[in-house]
Amino acid sequence: MNRFITSLGALALIASAQARIVTYPAGEGVPTLGTYTVDVRQDGGAWQPVAVYPVKVDEVRFTKHHVETASMAYFDFDGKVDVRVIRNGDKAPENARIRPLSYNITPRLSGDTLTFTLDTPRNLSVEFDGDIFHNLHLFANPLDTHRPSAREIKKAGRKGSRLVYFGPGVHELPDGLLRVKSGQTVYIDGGARVYGMLLADSVSDVRFYGRGEVHPKGRGEGIYIQRSRNIDVNGPIVTQVPVGGSDSVSITNVKSISYYGWGDGMNVFASSNVSYDSVFCRNSDDCHTVYATRKGFNGSCRNITMKNSTLWADVAHPIFIGLHGSAAELGPDAPADTITGLHYSNIDILDHQERQIDYQGVFGLVCGDNNIVDGVVFDGVRVENFRLGRLFDIRIAVNKKYCKAPGGAVRNILFKDIVYNGDRSEVSLIQGYNDERKVENVTFDNLVINGNRIYDDMPDKPKWYKTADMARIFVGEFVDNIVFK
Repeated sequence: MNRFITSLGALALIASAQARIVTYPAGEGVPTLGTYTVDVRQDGGAWQPVAVYPVKVDEVRFTKHHVETASMAYFDFDGKVDVRVIRNGDKAPENARIRPLSYNITPRLSGDTLTFTLDTPRNLSVEFDGDIFHNLHLFANPLDTHRPSAREIKKAGRKGSRLVYFGPGVHELPDGLLRVKSGQTVYIDGGARVYGMLLADSVSDVRFYGRGEVHPKGRGEGIYIQRSRNIDVNGPIVTQVPVGGSDSVSITNVKSISYYGWGDGMNVFASSNVSYDSVFCRNSDDCHTVYATRKGFNGSCRNITMKNSTLWADVAHPIFIGLHGSAAELGPDAPADTITGLHYSNIDILDHQERQIDYQGVFGLVCGDNNIVDGVVFDGVRVENFRLGRLFDIRIAVNKKYCKAPGGAVRNILFKDIVYNGDRSEVSLIQGYNDERKVENVTFDNLVINGNRIYDDMPDKPKWYKTADMARIFVGEFVDNIVFK
């Protein structure tokens, strides 16, 4: 096991402190992958190599799960840079694309070499010949303003220091766990791979920074935030980063990639004031969920925000809200939990794949366990042509596998500037439960499906049609005030 402090990490820090491009060579023992060769340069200068790492993803073929090995690379920059990606192999690719498609990055492909230019940080998927399971996940980060100084790194681990530093290389945590103390900063340098979980449990004022990777050797959470307050996570690559029973948590530019069963990316359980900005999730279960009482965390959820982010569900939902609450853990007569004040803006959805009907939905608001979901805004969400599922699933239901009671209410939901381009969406659902447990006040403002704007007075809608029919949304019973404008 490498020491937490390494001279290599300190030297890399000094050498790159003033750089406009920062690359991170793989540390000793960290596996790399030769599927792609990646280089970056600025202002027509010399190409700088970027380390390429293996990353496992989940491909479901019919009902069977298959673990595939894709690639991942990362660097930091500001200004404008040229990126070169060479796909190594016997046969040159016929075509390539860079997603999210909304970024409008048009690559130049010549033989086996792809080039393109970036003038702002992006989390990207570079894909050749439509292969999404052996693609290159390319994380072009902003310059890291949280990097500790060389002096701070040298003092890390000594008396009086609040810095825990993992330099480039492999680190295996004793018993697979590091319990972080209040006031500490954990920095995972680029080129580092930490095997185990970093746990913030019943602490405050903790920071997780860096560019390296954190994950157990098998399945499990890379960073777990429990019953804590004032936590900041910025930059690292993890398997999962759930937040339970916590308040005032900020998660920025974090990348979550999982490949195993129940590999949810960014869960929220019974927490408030949790914000996500510029995150990337590619997960083998739900990318992002908001639940109330769950896994021993009790209570409601309030003020959850996500912006400028990318979600890719190899299985299950990109966004799933409302299923779990107090009834399942405390009994069907437990007081209702409330999930309120959720806001999602400027989001790209790259995929959704789910054969089980109960768990379909790019936008999944399935309310159970007496929960009340009240006040959710989706503003500026672009959905690409996903593989299998439905666009909207808004229901009050009781899922006997997970719930002890149906949900209480889903109300005051706004979908604004939602754009879907694709041909694989099954029929969407909006459905209440009974006269006391309704879906109410759902507004679609500027819903665009394959270039068609869906609204109540649209000229192509026959008078005897519901507007929802034009969007292939089935509106069932116990539903009031669905508006398309």
